Amino acid sequence: MKKYLYTILLMGLSLAGWAQSGLKKGAEAPNFTVVDNSGKTLDLGTLLKTHKAVVLFFYRGQWCPYCNKHIKQLQDSLQLLTGKGAYVIGVTPETIENINKTVDKTHASFSLVHDDGYQIMKAYDVKYTVDDALNAKLKGYGVDLEKNNGNTDHVLPVPATYVIDHSGKIIFVHFDKDYTKRASVSDIIKVL
Repeated sequence: MKKYLYTILLMGLSLAGWAQSGLKKGAEAPNFTVVDNSGKTLDLGTLLKTHKAVVLFFYRGQWCPYCNKHIKQLQDSLQLLTGKGAYVIGVTPETIENINKTVDKTHASFSLVHDDGYQIMKAYDVKYTVDDALNAKLKGYGVDLEKNNGNTDHVLPVPATYVIDHSGKIIFVHFDKDYTKRASVSDIIKVL
């Protein structure tokens, strides 16, 4: 019963992001520079000079079972992705401490980044704010966005995936406000 209620609650989270539409295939990918969970500075432009593509995906946090499942799938297929010349980056509003929990749960060995100030989420049009009523419900189920994200903003991303080619163009987009639907590894590999 608790799992059923949790699923209904998470469905509400997906509905909260209706205003966002994400960037479209063919668009120029906004550049960003950020430090990942291992302390490595990542600059999209520099990565695209040394890799065929960047797989950029957005996830909500270590508390989201669908995010963890997607991250595990990417990790399980990481050799296939890197073998095609891709560099994988996950972007989240969660704190570094909670990113470490995500790594513990998923064994992710690719870059995960805390989007401080939501600059990347804004640039890719995936950022939305959870309303007070839904935030209260989340707390009731043990999901504390303030603790998870280290602030009182209650911001989450629509869980989207972009593949950016070496020229900086977006060549693949998976943007679905239904939080249960994520880009498949096979669809990502097809465009690499």
